[in-house]
Amino acid sequence: MGLSSFACPRCESEVEEAYYGPCDSCRAELRATLGGDQQAVVAVEYEPKMNVTPNAVALKDD
Repeated sequence: MGLSSFACPRCESEVEEAYYGPCDSCRAELRATLGGDQQAVVAVEYEPKMNVTPNAVALKDD
């Protein structure tokens, strides 16, 4: 893919990049300031809510 010339949307300096977005120096600064360590995500087992109470017919003993 060819390079295109545009103004960096963050610092507004003229850059030539393959894709539109922040320039190399802005990306490095964003990674340093906003990037964090990767964390493991633990999925919680699904438990449905009990919104319905049993009716009198269902509870009736014979």
